[in-house]
Amino acid sequence: MILALDQGTTSSRAIVFDRSGKPRSVSQKEITQYYPEPAWVEHDPEEIWETQISAAKQAILMAGIDVSEIQAIGIANQRETTLVWNRETGKPIYPAIVWQDRRTADRCSELRTAGLEQGIAAQTGLVIDSYFSATKLAWLLDHVEGARNDAERGRLAFGTIDSYLVWRLTGGRVHVTDMTNASRTMLFDIHRLEWSPDLLDLFRIPKSLLPTVVGSSGVVGQTDEAIFGAAIPIAGMAGDQQAATFGQACFHPGMAKSTYGTGCFLLMNTGIEPKASSHRLLSTLAASGKEQATYALEGSVFVAGAAVQWLRDEMGLIRHSSEVEEIAKSIPDSGGVYVVPAFTGLGAPYWDSYARGAVFGLTRGTGRAHLVRATLESIAFQCRDVLDAMAHDLDEPLREIRVDGGVSNNDFLMQFQADILGLPVVRPKFTETTGLGAAYLAGLAVGFWKSQLEIESQWTIDRRFVPAMTEANREVLYAGWQHAVNRVRVEK
Repeated sequence: MILALDQGTTSSRAIVFDRSGKPRSVSQKEITQYYPEPAWVEHDPEEIWETQISAAKQAILMAGIDVSEIQAIGIANQRETTLVWNRETGKPIYPAIVWQDRRTADRCSELRTAGLEQGIAAQTGLVIDSYFSATKLAWLLDHVEGARNDAERGRLAFGTIDSYLVWRLTGGRVHVTDMTNASRTMLFDIHRLEWSPDLLDLFRIPKSLLPTVVGSSGVVGQTDEAIFGAAIPIAGMAGDQQAATFGQACFHPGMAKSTYGTGCFLLMNTGIEPKASSHRLLSTLAASGKEQATYALEGSVFVAGAAVQWLRDEMGLIRHSSEVEEIAKSIPDSGGVYVVPAFTGLGAPYWDSYARGAVFGLTRGTGRAHLVRATLESIAFQCRDVLDAMAHDLDEPLREIRVDGGVSNNDFLMQFQADILGLPVVRPKFTETTGLGAAYLAGLAVGFWKSQLEIESQWTIDRRFVPAMTEANREVLYAGWQHAVNRVRVEK
């Protein structure tokens, strides 16, 4: 068996996979979201660790296997979330600053005003945004008492969640990150495949803080025996979206997937050369089971499934997330209502840190069902924003989109997504492809699976959603969305 650890924004999940790529067991533990200031988002690193290990132990127990049967561990993680810890004690100096956090928006505006965006994009493939790790890390060094002095003396370690988990799993013996996570820090040169000295100087980051960068597939260390009762090779690491792309078997240039989780992320494989975007998408490293680096073009939407959680937790319009599909189907349309869930700004292709959420088109007849349906539709509209930007960057149009993530199980949303995109949307039988991708990367490294061709043969379709909406209706609905988005934008 292979054990996948999928540490996400709202939960820590562990899945035990067999050789056919099927899950033997799944365990999931929710983690707490902290909002100490408006647009700030934090996690408790100790809670991340405890929930992840608890989920892993429970998954092994539920699978009814001995620890000795686990051939390797693969890790997928929420990307960009930033942690700094003491090398001697292992204790974080501050809570984890989550990828959604906007506290460094002003610093990013300063960098753009200084004319640095083109140079940073040329090295990293990224736009300047507080989404990425660099300004978060600089903020920690500047705002936590003694942090900069300790960092310059080599006493501290920086990592994204993958790096932190490996550190803890190996008892502090291994400090690494993989190329996909490194490429999301805004400190990594995606062409040279190394930390950029220029960017480290710009953000005043001591190189001693940084982890060693490794490939996504390969043994990086063994777990401390005390954790599971046996030492297990850690053999796969990738940011969650790159792991999902690998789990969807998007191994060939032109293949694309869209993952619907807390956010929504559309990635397209561009092969062994990075493709620069002229429409504010990201060039990023893709996970690869081979020695040669593979690249992807990405559009990032900050709020997807999180909008459904907002309906449940903050608005009290639903009791369970599973209710939204039937509620949305109970009415023929949203009644002209548009929800723009810019709770933490807008991602691609707008990159507006200062935009905030809004609801438009309310009338006296607007009810609960209209708000629920409009919230679901907002997820599809945001994906259309990204796809339109991607279409302008491509030589050939996309033929279909593979979908995954928890929200992809909503048939209403997937059909509406196909309608708004004007493209087939293809859902696999197993939609938790983030964990599957991490498992595949680890399994390839230890010979559990022999090749990517073997993995491709395991990918199977559950349902294909074909566009059924007229083009005229599609464009009217999308024009209404664009009008709503333009009304919340600050940076235009």
